[in-house]
Order: sequence, then structure tokens, then C-alpha cells
Amino acid sequence: MELTLEQRKQAMDRVTWWGVLVNIILAVSKLVVGFIAQSHALIADGFHSLSDLISDAMVLLANKHSHQDADEDHPYGHARYETLATIGVGVFLVAVALGISIDAIQRLTAAGDIVEAIPATMALWVAAFSILSNEMLYQYTIRVARSIRSKLLEANAWHHRSDSISSIVVFIGIGGAMFGWPMLDDIAAVIVGLMIAKIGWDLSRQSVQELVDTALEPEVLNAIKQHIKQVNGVEELHMLRSRRMGHNALVDVHILVDSKLSVSEGHQISEAVEYALVDNFDEINDVTVHIDPEDDEHVPNSCKELPLRNEILQRLNSCWQNIPETEQIAGTTLHYLNGKVEVEIDLPLSVLKDLNAAEDLKATIQAASSEIDYIRNVKIHFI
Repeated sequence: MELTLEQRKQAMDRVTWWGVLVNIILAVSKLVVGFIAQSHALIADGFHSLSDLISDAMVLLANKHSHQDADEDHPYGHARYETLATIGVGVFLVAVALGISIDAIQRLTAAGDIVEAIPATMALWVAAFSILSNEMLYQYTIRVARSIRSKLLEANAWHHRSDSISSIVVFIGIGGAMFGWPMLDDIAAVIVGLMIAKIGWDLSRQSVQELVDTALEPEVLNAIKQHIKQVNGVEELHMLRSRRMGHNALVDVHILVDSKLSVSEGHQISEAVEYALVDNFDEINDVTVHIDPEDDEHVPNSCKELPLRNEILQRLNSCWQNIPETEQIAGTTLHYLNGKVEVEIDLPLSVLKDLNAAEDLKATIQAASSEIDYIRNVKIHFI
């Protein structure tokens, strides 16, 4: 069942506040025990947990704004607040990672002048607790993120998973230091920093791609094409374009239909295309369909210089002024095709003296219409 914007916001808030609570406990315990036990890796991991807190705050702030309804200034909604917040989280992670790594590398290069402290056992227990709690938080967050299709929440979930993985590295580093390899603690801190930087880079890169309207993945686009082609009345499609906006995707496409279809039938086919995509792709919520009577993908629009209905009818009436039967035309249909205009007119049978007069009248009207160079032919229907 599709959630409303308010239900989606409440789900994101709930899981994020749980993340805030867990990360406060972890950040405080890691930093305090890290300083007491003199474990550089655990202190680095504590700053990682602090970065989780900041990313949680960004999620809450973005969640508040991104779920506002569309308005006059934002006709597509506010979903890209999520995207901007994700970039912010990513940049912050990279900055934290650089600080952690540079500090650890400086200690390693000065190892000959510094007496390495051996981390205490309690640091090992804190690292183990961090592994377990962050993995549980990741599982909870990623499940909610996927159910509501939130890239921001999914990014935050991976932030929790990165904290779990980095705690494993810290656990190994502390254990190694306790068994006589004190440099392992600083090496673990460098590894944690690199992991954080990688995650931050990936988050920022993906969100920047969304901001510059990068298309959906090739396999998704292929699936979209197949669903469009299955709609009855669609002869071909081209100029398929797509982009993401927060948790949703927008698609616009040109479809080729029979050139003689009525406007209402062409519109009905476009509606069927829209329903087919929205119903079969959870992320797609906006589809724009352009109806083409002929292929304009590779051939420039040859009809763009042709006049519109009023001017054409004025010229035709001028050409037909000596044909009194045309004063009783019941309807006129224009077809703009291949740089010319094809005209269909409806005349009542009462204008004919007999059936044999029909061919003569058709020939007269067509001959008069030939004075207009952009008129290909005129078809006459007697009703």
C-alpha cells in the first residue's frame, strides 16, 4: 500500500530518532572509554558515531522540509531537500575521515618517539557492543528505507553499517595492541578513516548525479520501454528521458501512434502509458507523454512552418468561394504530415443532385484547393 507523505515522514522520523538515541550512547561510551584506555582507534570510532548524530540531524531536518506538499514555487514538490541533505552528510563524512586519518598517520610516523599505550580490556568490550548495536540499527533502518523508498534514509542506514564495520576494525586493532602490537591501534584508526571517506564520497557522488538529472539505470529504462510498447495503440517510442527527485522518479517520452487517430483516442493512449508505468514501477510518480503522428526523432519537424487552422480555413474558403456547396461543410479535419496538410471535410448528402454529381464535386473542390502549395489533398465525406 502506498504511504501518504505524512505517513512516510512519520516512519522516517521514528527510525531516525532511534538512531539518535543509540548514537548518543555509543559516542559518549567510545570517547570516554577511548580516552581512559588510551585507544586512538576507539576515539576515532567515537567521532564516527558523532558523525552519525550529525547525519541523523540532517535527516530529521530534510525530512521536515522534503515532505511538504507541492506549491507555486515548487510544482514538483520538495523532495530534493533529501538530496541536498545527503550531499551534506557525505561531505561531512569525508571531512571527519580526513581528520581521523591524518591524526593517526602522524602518530604512526612518530612512533619511534612516542611510547605506545596498551588499550584496556574495557575498550574491547565497548567495541564489541558497538558492533552489535550498529548492526541492529542498520537492519532496522534499511528495512524502513526500502519500504518507503528513501535514498536519504538508506544512506543513513549504510552510515550505521559503516560504524558497525569500523568497530570490527577497531576491535581487531585494540585486540592486536593488547597482544603486543600497539601500532595496530593507529593502523585501525587509519582504516576506519578511509572507510568513512569512501562512504562519504559515494553518498555525495550519487546525490550530485541526481541534482544534475542523471537518467535512471539502463536496466530500468529497458523495462520502461517494454511496458510502453505493450500498450495497445503505441507503434513506437523515442526520446525517453528520466530523472530522480528524492524518492521518486520522473519520466517523459514521445510515442508514435496512427496519424489519423482522433485527439481523444491519442489522449487515451497516453493515459494508458502513464498508468502502465506508475502501476509497475514504485519509484515513478510522474509521467509526461508526447503524442507523435510521425517519427520526429531523426527527422526535423517538417510541419513547424505550416499555418494553423484559422489561416488554412480562410485560404480554403477563398479558393472555394465559387463552389456554393462548400458553404454547407459540417466539419473539417486537418492532418499535418510530412510537411503538408491533408484536409478532410464533411458535406451533407443533400448538396448532391444525384450520386453521379459526387465525383464531379470532389474534383472541383480538389482542383480549387491545389492553388495552396502546402495542401496535399482534400478528402470529402458525404454524410
